[in-house]
Amino acid sequence: MRISELSAQSGVTVPTIKYYLREGLLPEGERSAPTQATYGATHVERLGVIRALLDAGVSVAETRRVLATLDDPPASAHELLGAAHSAITRPADEGVDLSATERLVSGLGWKPGTCDPDVLGDVARALDGLERAGFAVPDAAMPVYLQSIRAIADAEVAATPTESAEAAVRYVVLGSVLVEPLLLALRRVAEQVASAERFGGTTTAP
Repeated sequence: MRISELSAQSGVTVPTIKYYLREGLLPEGERSAPTQATYGATHVERLGVIRALLDAGVSVAETRRVLATLDDPPASAHELLGAAHSAITRPADEGVDLSATERLVSGLGWKPGTCDPDVLGDVARALDGLERAGFAVPDAAMPVYLQSIRAIADAEVAATPTESAEAAVRYVVLGSVLVEPLLLALRRVAEQVASAERFGGTTTAP
């Protein structure tokens, strides 16, 4: 199909498709003439992934990293998941001490070599933020955090698509970008419900 047909089928405008081509996000089509190229179903699928990532707030640079993972996927599904997480995770600070992080995530079943260092670095930054603020997670709460997060992870990994690398990466990345805000919002709702049940009273709507 020509670029105009690709635009019609994908719902992405021709100027936007040309921008993705210039940025290296979308592979070049097969040249049929010096100024013309033809495109196929893989281009339609790739445009869907690109639009989903960008619409979810993933930057062009991060999107390029995700797509690089798709173009050269790791051998195992586990490595693919790690690469997808790494593409949207801030790099770990150089020389960061991960000892406290490793002790904590051992409660999730973590063992050396099972997690990307950047993901562990995110936990380390969060723990550092708690320490600097002088806030400690209650002893009774942390085991519940770990148990609940592990249950969520088990359910999500069990639902990871296996039909293609593109489907798996899209699920992992969008699940991280879009579902994490939902989890935080649900936590706040649950806290207010639990508070009302423990302390009584209701919130009056304005």
